[in-house]
Amino acid sequence: MNFGFTEEQELLRGEARKFLDQHAPIANVRKWVETPEGFSRELWAQMAELGWTGLLVPEEHGGVGLDLVTLLVVLEETGRTLCPSPLISNSLAARAIALCGSPLQQARWLPELAQGTKIGTLAHLEVGDGLGVDHVRLEARETDGGLRLDGAKCAVADAPAADLFVVSYRAPGGAIGLGLVERGAAGVEVESFEALDPSKSIGALRLDGVVLGSDAVLASADAGETLEALLEIGAALVTAEGVGAAEGALAITVQFANEREQFGKPIGTYQGVKHPLAEMFVDIESIKSLAYYAAWALDEGADDASVAVSRAKAYASCALPKLGIDCVQLHGGVGYTWEYDIQLYLKRTKWLRPSFGDADYHYERLAALGDA
Repeated sequence: MNFGFTEEQELLRGEARKFLDQHAPIANVRKWVETPEGFSRELWAQMAELGWTGLLVPEEHGGVGLDLVTLLVVLEETGRTLCPSPLISNSLAARAIALCGSPLQQARWLPELAQGTKIGTLAHLEVGDGLGVDHVRLEARETDGGLRLDGAKCAVADAPAADLFVVSYRAPGGAIGLGLVERGAAGVEVESFEALDPSKSIGALRLDGVVLGSDAVLASADAGETLEALLEIGAALVTAEGVGAAEGALAITVQFANEREQFGKPIGTYQGVKHPLAEMFVDIESIKSLAYYAAWALDEGADDASVAVSRAKAYASCALPKLGIDCVQLHGGVGYTWEYDIQLYLKRTKWLRPSFGDADYHYERLAALGDA
């Protein structure tokens, strides 16, 4: 078995890094997060031209038709520069429609999502501390013309930029359903919130008498299984992006340790600095291996895919916030100031921890899956 990436994936990694270093350095990121949208539409269009927005979309609908492992390669690089974009959200929306959308729904939405002319996201979380499928409380009621939704979804990633929301709800009879809600539909209100990580846009979706016609209800009979699969994919993808951010934070801290002097020597020569840096490297490599396997297992439909995802996300949710804190501490007091980039990486690791389930959620899930 070949445990490495393909030649094409390594080439993609190199080109992605070159592109992001040129077009999305941290100085540009700082400018973009100060704008109302929080990201660059121009850069998003360039990412679409490169095919990144359509990596998971089948070729017959204008996408590239590749796998999660290939998307993971790109996300590592976007994480390294903290590049703000709705790439994960858009990919999840596209995967939802590809998995259980009708041929007409796929033909309607997938080409636009692949081309980046429309941005999609998953709207699932509600008030409370539950992440899983069992915690969907938004009820759909039968009405003239379809199903009526009244309620809200909170902590919706990239909601301020989204044109299309894949909304989870509980259908009449209690089954889980997934519906497509357009931003401009009657009764739809999108509210933007300030996030801990300024490079991650977040908001709320409020639904007041929104009616889902038959063309807006994703047709699969096993929408609950699809939703569970989307949550697992989301956990794998944010972990991959977190790996890239951790590598970026470590590189910045190593550079600082080699430049900052105390007692006539770079602080990187002291064991009190070298040892934490070495431990960070070990943690990153461990999470990287778990994340790579999780993405591969999801692509292959492996029996242990769910276990692999929770292992990776649980470890990342524990180790990466600690890494962010340690990197700031190794910078000393200046690490907390806005002028230094390392504090932005700390915020990303803090954002990662609860996204698609924190460590407690995934350790409990592992116990339930029999991997205690």
